[in-house]
Amino acid sequence: MLIETWAYANRWRGVAPAAKGGWALAGLLAAHGAVTPGRALGCAAILAGVCVLGAGVPWRAGLRAASAPLGFLALSAASMGVSLSWGGHGLPTWQLPPEGLDQALRTSARALASLTALLGLVLTTPLPDLLALLRQGRVPELLLELMVLCHRLLFVALALFHEASRAQRARLGYASRAQAVRSIALLLGHQAVQLWQRARVLQASAEARCGGAGLRFLAPAYRHARRDVGLAALASLGLLAFAWGLV
Repeated sequence: MLIETWAYANRWRGVAPAAKGGWALAGLLAAHGAVTPGRALGCAAILAGVCVLGAGVPWRAGLRAASAPLGFLALSAASMGVSLSWGGHGLPTWQLPPEGLDQALRTSARALASLTALLGLVLTTPLPDLLALLRQGRVPELLLELMVLCHRLLFVALALFHEASRAQRARLGYASRAQAVRSIALLLGHQAVQLWQRARVLQASAEARCGGAGLRFLAPAYRHARRDVGLAALASLGLLAFAWGLV
């Protein structure tokens, strides 16, 4: 919900999706081709700064959206940088090998820059614009329909959760710890059944079209699309030059 809110409320709402997609693609290429971890971290800082200062997305919203993947990234970096071995007395010993730390730093820096590039795209581009951009890139219609169905199912799950939890609170279902545990268990069971039923309805609606034309959305007209794409191309060249150590 947070990502969807800022996808429509940012200052880049009227910027052509091709420009934002090209900038995000340049960010991914820069993250992958950065010559040093410092350059990759610099790319992440540039991408985050452009998203916050250019698109007007609050940095707190960006951190909230990135909290889950950042936690996974921290655990992955720790598993790569720390070596666990067993000593002579059968006790585990922790080691920090230099090659492991170097690999963890390089991988984490590139992953952070890639994550920043993708978050910058989804925080500034609504789903209909993303679908139009992917359709221009000749992405199969089946994948686009799956994206729409999964996106719709997320909102259905969120609505069901709020309705069920509100009803439980109205019946004092969280008055004590024991009642809270029981209410959570009932809520999870109810969610599983309701999601399964809603998923069947969505699948039936997709099959009712018998593989016909894909889902279509009314895309807005962008008056300055060429200008936006040109500016994004120049900025992308600068970002790639920085990542590759040319400047």
